[in-house]
Amino acid sequence: MHTDTERCVRAVQSKDARFDGWFYTAVLTTGIYCRPSCPAVPPKPRHMVFHPSAAACQQAGFRACKRCRPDASPGSPEWNVRADLVARAMRLIADGVVDREGVTGLAARLGYSTRQIERQLLAELGAGPLALARAQRARTARLLVETTDLPMADVAFAAGFSSVRAFNDTVREVFALSPSELRTRAPKHAAAGAPGVIALRLPFRAPLHPDNLFGHLAATAVPGVEEWREGSYRRTLRLPYGQGIVALSPRPDHIACRLALSDHRDLTVAISRCRRLLDLDADPVAVDEQLRADPALAPLVDKAPGRRVPRTADEAEFAVRAVLGQQVSTAAARTHAARLVIAHGTPVDDPEGGLTHLFPAPEELAALDPDALAMPRTRRTTLTTLVRRLADGDLRLGADSDWPKTRAALLALPGFGPWTADVIAMRALGDPDAFLPTDLGVRRAARALGLPSTPAALTTRAAAWRPWRAYAVQYLWATDSHPINVLPT
Repeated sequence: MHTDTERCVRAVQSKDARFDGWFYTAVLTTGIYCRPSCPAVPPKPRHMVFHPSAAACQQAGFRACKRCRPDASPGSPEWNVRADLVARAMRLIADGVVDREGVTGLAARLGYSTRQIERQLLAELGAGPLALARAQRARTARLLVETTDLPMADVAFAAGFSSVRAFNDTVREVFALSPSELRTRAPKHAAAGAPGVIALRLPFRAPLHPDNLFGHLAATAVPGVEEWREGSYRRTLRLPYGQGIVALSPRPDHIACRLALSDHRDLTVAISRCRRLLDLDADPVAVDEQLRADPALAPLVDKAPGRRVPRTADEAEFAVRAVLGQQVSTAAARTHAARLVIAHGTPVDDPEGGLTHLFPAPEELAALDPDALAMPRTRRTTLTTLVRRLADGDLRLGADSDWPKTRAALLALPGFGPWTADVIAMRALGDPDAFLPTDLGVRRAARALGLPSTPAALTTRAAAWRPWRAYAVQYLWATDSHPINVLPT
């Protein structure tokens, strides 16, 4: 979008928050860059230059605006819509792969050369993987500086910097303030909270309808791993350097997030996974506009605009749970999952009580005894085959997954039909166009709305909803009185 100067100027002049994260405005006369909704008086159009990323602005020598804080804007929805090389690279960078494994590790995961990745990122985002990762480290450092009492040296290494000097230089260059000045200027309530807990706000593009999002997560919560408590969805997190517990609470203009981490180096990854879990980088205006064009869906969209797709913080975990949920009720699926957690999960210490384990990793489930599973023999075979493929690395589910190829690989497994493969594509891989025409709830809703209810006919009708069929499923599911559609009290 940043190449459409006229459209960008209109967005800046109208302070349109819908475009935050889509592009950044660099002001030639002041040397700062802003989000489109910056509350300051807009500069003259001839003084504005537009960039596709904060990293590109920093590469061009601009510093972040102290008033609108462009580093705190939602991420671009492009990376959740697309499955090409650039989108997959951006999802991996957000997951901290460059900081942990370097550009060569990023290239190895994507199956391309480092030169090809560098070239494509530069062409589309104006910055290479190292610059993009550096901009992310700067955002993480600011969060830690402003929301914790950690010593600055600990902040530097937790944010992914290799030295305190690099941390200090980057913060001064990006924010035109020293780390100490950032901490002094931070709102007094920002660091409030229990010892060791990082409290922050996760931004999103309005509108956001929380009922089905949090209702789904709460209704399907696995005891010991997830819970709904006092207005918050809480769960344990398996992270690269350790483990964590997160509490997420819906607010009118943000998601309140409280993170307790065993290693602060996991902050960037934890934030990225929480954003993916709640689908916070979606563009609800574009989604709802497309779906509203269908007269059958228009009343559903108008009644509760901004529905998101409830996703997952762990793709392998969700795949296992999808198999456990085949042809059984929500309660039965939770029971099966809880048994696996007790038998194979890693214990965690939750000061608030309620959460007891991490969901077992595929490697921990690889040795399970099929006869100990209280389910039909064919489903045992499905589960053990899935776990073995995940543990061996033959099947990879993650931010870097190629959606069509991964779906085909899932369908090749015994016991995997279109429903299981597509629900994993929708909720674990993040494919916004995944569709469930055989789902009983979808077919029941379609029949009530006067839509075709047979899978083939419904798929044909749903072609008009592309590329947002996963969101159409949320609106169809919402016509039911199932607990997944109700925000717990």
